Amino acid sequence: MKAVVYEAFSAPPRLQNVPDPTPVAHGVVVKVMATGVCRSDWHGWVGHDTDIQLPHVPGHELAGIIEAVGKDVTRWNSGDRVTVPFVAGCGACPECHSGNHQVCDHQFQPGFTHWGSFAQYVSIHKADINLVRLPETLDFATAASLGCRFVTSFRAIVDQGKVTAGQWVAVHGCGGVGLSAIMIANAVGANVVAIDISDDKLALAKAMGAVATVNATKVASVVEAVTEITHGGAHVSVDALGHPTTCFNSISNLRKRGKHIQVGLMLAENSTPAIPMSKVIAHELEILGSHGMQAHRYGAMMAMLQTGKLMPEKLIGKTISLEQSIEALMNMDKFDVTGVTVITEF
Repeated sequence: MKAVVYEAFSAPPRLQNVPDPTPVAHGVVVKVMATGVCRSDWHGWVGHDTDIQLPHVPGHELAGIIEAVGKDVTRWNSGDRVTVPFVAGCGACPECHSGNHQVCDHQFQPGFTHWGSFAQYVSIHKADINLVRLPETLDFATAASLGCRFVTSFRAIVDQGKVTAGQWVAVHGCGGVGLSAIMIANAVGANVVAIDISDDKLALAKAMGAVATVNATKVASVVEAVTEITHGGAHVSVDALGHPTTCFNSISNLRKRGKHIQVGLMLAENSTPAIPMSKVIAHELEILGSHGMQAHRYGAMMAMLQTGKLMPEKLIGKTISLEQSIEALMNMDKFDVTGVTVITEF
């Protein structure tokens, strides 16, 4: 099969011919029909993820058709249309038994712990636990765009933030994660303030349902701007970028007893951000993480897709080929792409 492979961190990947995968007993092989290009893939490529062993194939936001099935798989057949959470559970650890596969003690992550989906085929483990069936009405590019950013934002807004109608939600960073969070918060009735440094991305945030926007380069204080717009601070605030500044601002712009949710990855030199802990204590703030979403929670999100309350297809900025993904991956840190980039040509 054709696959994008890198043999050293931060070295340009190459399109290569590599052996086709075969399914493990409890897994399947999926023919990749679409896969997203995510900043998490960039973090892996530059060496921020200790799970990655070289040589490596990136890619974790995938949708496709089951090509081959392991002998112990009972719920799936060749030809089924599927996607998979980017954090897949083992099904046997205490976290999985409690239903929290997204923090599995022995998690499988295509594109990180194993070769991923920047390829024509990808092997997925523990298929009976982790695969999600795709409705025939959902195209593969849109399904792939759900894989990491959208489902992580869904869990952040719905499960972690428990956002309700009428609340104020601040979203710091209007890339794929942030735009997803804006759309989802708007769908559950919240008032969303979007914060970014790009007017183009803020315009898209408005189109996704933000009622107000803040360009961080054009105000003296992001925190003061958000506090004024929300009449005292956000009930829930999301750092969708993953930077010490956006993390600090997200916590600082909360009203009393508000919730900060960290979705953007904070790795390497950004891994230990400053926290306004005195305010956390005095205002009884909550700091929460959101890391993927369990396969068994996809049903609620899929129902909102099928009724038109959520329209992730609007987040797709462009579709590219597998060969073009190399340049897209290496340039992810430049934040010069509006919307989600999806590989659809293999």
